[in-house]
Amino acid sequence: MTAPTSPPMAGPTTGPMTGPMTGPATAPPLVCTLAYDGLCTFEYGVACEVFGLPRPEAGPGWYRFRTCAAEDGPLRAAGGLFVSVEAGLEALEEADLIVVPGWRGIGEPVPAPLVEALRRQHARGARLMSLCSGVAVLAATGLLDGRRATSHWRYLPALKDRFPNIRFVEDTLYIDEGDILTAAGSAAGIDLCLHVVRGDFGAGLANGVARRLVLPAHRDGGQAQFVVAPVASVHESGRLGPLFDWIRANLGAPLGIDALARRAGMSERTFHRRVVGATGMTPGAFVLQERLRAAQMLLEMQPSRPLEDVSLACGFGSADSLRRQFRARFGVTPSSYRRRFGGPATRGPHTLSGLAFRDHPPGE
Repeated sequence: MTAPTSPPMAGPTTGPMTGPMTGPATAPPLVCTLAYDGLCTFEYGVACEVFGLPRPEAGPGWYRFRTCAAEDGPLRAAGGLFVSVEAGLEALEEADLIVVPGWRGIGEPVPAPLVEALRRQHARGARLMSLCSGVAVLAATGLLDGRRATSHWRYLPALKDRFPNIRFVEDTLYIDEGDILTAAGSAAGIDLCLHVVRGDFGAGLANGVARRLVLPAHRDGGQAQFVVAPVASVHESGRLGPLFDWIRANLGAPLGIDALARRAGMSERTFHRRVVGATGMTPGAFVLQERLRAAQMLLEMQPSRPLEDVSLACGFGSADSLRRQFRARFGVTPSSYRRRFGGPATRGPHTLSGLAFRDHPPGE
């Protein structure tokens, strides 16, 4: 297995989708993914799939991609593979984003040259991102001290003991601290990579990448790593499916529980029980979740639309109500969210540091 290297460097671009550019003639952003002995192949593949494949629809500003060996090879990888990598740590000097896949063991020491290289690149402005147990590598640099981070729930107790100065967050898919980003389990790494694409290129292109991966367009960082609610039966979900579709198509209308129960042909008590059984949340919480998702989409896809119009279209009644619910759910204001994800006209390169998401939507 030979790790892919970056394609020939594209020429300067000034198009609207140019990633985290610093000037009108800056080359497309370079993503460097580390490889080392004991490489976790799934997490490496996630970074390669999202950042390393050509995206003609993105134009010439799409990411360049390079694999960098943190150690001399050949390097063993999970699954009985060996990886041969052309570039070493010196290639990180040009990186805009450095991805650390799953590390070979939470208790395994991190080589000093790798620690120093990551500190040096962070100091010059490169973003650092870990997937799953890769957070152990970032923790070893000391750059996470006093900051929030996450990892797979299985590793969190050991990480908390080993790195007490880091504020590890449980039950979250990923955390974006601006210059350092961390993902929980392996699949959460896909969500974080798509989150980065959304911030760099906008929701439209990120949704296109998600479609090619046959994934949902967006999972919030604050979604729990595992769901404690019982899995809904196919029968229950199927029976309520048409009503859920109607709700999504009529979010601007009054959606009281009594009216929804009548539309479903049930008593309020039965309707409440069956919605909880199908979704794991109350009817009011479900409606609020769908309204907030719709508001997210409008803020992303229609960045010039007045906030009052967005709030009315999504059923919040007023911009103040939308601001209050949006901040309670996502931890940021609609305006801050729009600056981060609202398309090239309003998006600046990584201007919203410390973006985080709450765990669950508020109840009724």
